[in-house]
Amino acid sequence: MKTIAVIGAGTMGNGIAHTFAQSGFTVKLIDVSEKSLDKGMTTIAANLDRMLTKGSITQEDVAKTITNIITYTDIKDGVVGVDLVIEAATENVELKLNIFKQLNEACSHNTILATNTSSISITQIGAVVAHPERVIGMHFMNPVPIMKLVEIIRGYNTSDEVTKIIMDLSEKLGKTPVEVNDYPGFVANRILMPMINEAIETLYNKVAGVYEIDTVMKLGMGHPMGPLQLADFIGLDVCLAILNVMYDGFKNPKYAPCPLLVNMVRAGKMGVKTGEGFYDYSESKKAEKIAKQFI
Repeated sequence: MKTIAVIGAGTMGNGIAHTFAQSGFTVKLIDVSEKSLDKGMTTIAANLDRMLTKGSITQEDVAKTITNIITYTDIKDGVVGVDLVIEAATENVELKLNIFKQLNEACSHNTILATNTSSISITQIGAVVAHPERVIGMHFMNPVPIMKLVEIIRGYNTSDEVTKIIMDLSEKLGKTPVEVNDYPGFVANRILMPMINEAIETLYNKVAGVYEIDTVMKLGMGHPMGPLQLADFIGLDVCLAILNVMYDGFKNPKYAPCPLLVNMVRAGKMGVKTGEGFYDYSESKKAEKIAKQFI
């Protein structure tokens, strides 16, 4: 496997492209928006410069990584001759199904089709393509170049052969792959999102404030980041989408999103990416200032 395509140049997509390119793969980064591609490449360059400054890579590594990435705005053009496609578009089931229908038409039947979804059914996605045994989940963690874990999710029809290929490939990237089965939220988000939701409920019920909740979890539980800060980092809209997938999948009220989370997303307060969530990021990307409504 030498050439891969990544669909989506956002946070996860550009991180996946960066990781593969740095490991020597030819990467075709695809996004319908030229602006998103430019922003994605700028992010990759900035992250490489940061790694160079820390001494973890050389100037030659930087140059080779950038050279290994080719950008496209059309899926049909971008997937020609690739061995693997990794879809990393927005966490929206209809969007993902539409992309996989396009991949079914544009790719050979030997191409492995992976999705970076953090909660949506691999089996459901695989059902819209011929040979669903080649469809698999590769759930990378953010920031992709740094985080070691990759959740490898087997759909109902995913073959043993494809699973082994993707497990081995993940190890070649310097990652630690963990195989899990296809249920809403998989493992990572099935455990993480109820915790985040409960932290939001705790704030909503005025048990404690933003700073207090995050401090308890950081100092008391050894978490590197408090759950409210982490929610801002992930994106409150993404948290809401994942909780809704789990609630719809299990029909269990423990996965029902907190009304405060729903209202914040409706109000456009989605965390770091919008400049405000539980914290105010207008002056710094660090969670140092509590958002005005929670003071």
